[in-house]
Amino acid sequence: MKNDLKEWEGTAFPEMIRGLPEVDMPFQGIRAWLLQSNNQQVVFFDIEAVGEVPPHSHCAQWGMVIEGEMELTIDGKPNVYRKGDWYYIPEGIVHSATFLTRVNVIDVFDAPDRYKAK
Repeated sequence: MKNDLKEWEGTAFPEMIRGLPEVDMPFQGIRAWLLQSNNQQVVFFDIEAVGEVPPHSHCAQWGMVIEGEMELTIDGKPNVYRKGDWYYIPEGIVHSATFLTRVNVIDVFDAPDRYKAK
């Protein structure tokens, strides 16, 4: 399989992912595709270096960085995450993120309604 990011329009996600329903995303510079189940959601994020997502909390979230670099602060503890790193945010824990480069991440949310498709 060819690993040419230009072939995939700048994102690490191939057409089989980009063919999923796109998330109705209110933020500029962020695209996402949704894989929905009855109880959880898997979201494939393509995030430009948009700066910071302010502190917030929601359902439990597990994620993995596919490409890029971001700083994620979970419960007041900042860490930089790069390709291959994973993170877990328990339900209700305050967290924020700063995107240092363009980032592709896969996040699993422990709720069926965290995001809506367009």
